[in-house]
Amino acid sequence: MRIGILSYPMLFEREDGVQQQVRETIRALVALGAQEGSPVAVELVNPYASRLDEYDLIHVFSATHGNQRLVELAVEQAIPVVLTPLIAAGWNRATGTSARAGDHRLGNLTSWNVQSGYAQTRRALQQASLIVALGEAEKQAIGAGFLIDGERVRVLPNGVNPALLAADGELFRKRTGMNGPFALMAGPISPYQNQLPMAQAMAALSLPMVLVGEAGERDQAYLRELRGVRGLTCLGALRQDEAMLTSTYAAAALCIAPGDGQGAPLALRDALAAGTPLLIARESPFSLPGGEFALARVDWDDTDAQQRAVLRLLVSPPPREQVRALVRGDSWERVARQVLACYAQVHRARHGRQAALA
Repeated sequence: MRIGILSYPMLFEREDGVQQQVRETIRALVALGAQEGSPVAVELVNPYASRLDEYDLIHVFSATHGNQRLVELAVEQAIPVVLTPLIAAGWNRATGTSARAGDHRLGNLTSWNVQSGYAQTRRALQQASLIVALGEAEKQAIGAGFLIDGERVRVLPNGVNPALLAADGELFRKRTGMNGPFALMAGPISPYQNQLPMAQAMAALSLPMVLVGEAGERDQAYLRELRGVRGLTCLGALRQDEAMLTSTYAAAALCIAPGDGQGAPLALRDALAAGTPLLIARESPFSLPGGEFALARVDWDDTDAQQRAVLRLLVSPPPREQVRALVRGDSWERVARQVLACYAQVHRARHGRQAALA
C-alpha cells in the first residue's frame, strides 16, 4: 500500500508544531515501512512529480490553507483520505452556529460563488474517509462546531521527543549561568500568547522567565516590550540546537501554557516529557489521564491566583520522574503504528465497498 502525505505549500517554510508533527510522523512511518516485510510505503508527495492517483491512500495534514481542494480531488478520483484537521479546541456549538449563519449570508450575497473558511474546512471534514484528532478536546470541537459524527474521528495524541525523557538542565545552566528556578514559555511570541502579562507576573515574584520562540515581523514591537521586563531571557527558537532546547525544558521549574492554553500541545507535552509541571488555564482542554498533579490550573484573569500557583510549584514540585511517566509511552513509533492501523481500516473499507459493487 502506497501512502502519500500532503499539507499546504508553505508548511516547511515555517518552524511550528504542524511542521514538527508532519516530520516526526513521516520519519516514524517511513522507518516502519522500511522494515522487512512491511506492506506499506510512505512518502511526502511532490506535486510536481507525482499525481494523487499514484497512491492507494493520502493523508492530509490541516483542513485549512486550501487543503480542502486536495481532499475534494482525491474523493473525485475515489482515493481514500485520512485527514488530520488541526481544529482549534475553541470551536463549540455556538461558534459553529454563528459560522454557518455567516456562511449562509455570504452565499446569498455572492450567489454562492464565494465560500468562507469555515465552509471549506467543514467540506474537507465531511469528505474525509477518516479524521484523526490530536485529543478529546479537538474531537469535541469537530463534532460540536462542524457537526461531524464522532464515529468518524479517531483520537491519536502526538508523540514526544525521546531525548527529553533523559534530559537534564546542566547544559542550560552552563550556557546561561542561570542556576536557580525559572518559568518557561515556549511557542510563537505574540500578544495572543499572553507572554507579556505572564512575564510581568513572574517579575513581581522575582522569578526569572525564559522564552523559547520567535516573533513575526508584525510582533517585533511586542518583543521589544517583552525584553524590557526585568528577569526575562529570550533564547530564540533553538531550532538548530536540540540539546539546548531539551536542557532548557529540563532546567525549568515550570512551563506556562501560552494564551488560554488552547494551542502549543507539542510544547506542553515536551515539557512534561522533561519532567516539568505546567501552569495552565482552568478552561484549557489540555488533559492527561491521572495527570492533574502536574497541571496547576488557574484563571487567566487572576494574577494573584497565578502567582500563588507558581509559588506552590516552587515550594512543592511534583517528582520529575512521575511527571515524565505521564507521556513516557507516547513515542512517535507508537503514534505511527496507530496511524498505520487507521490506514489499514480505511483501506479495508474501500476494498469492502469495491467487492460489494462487483
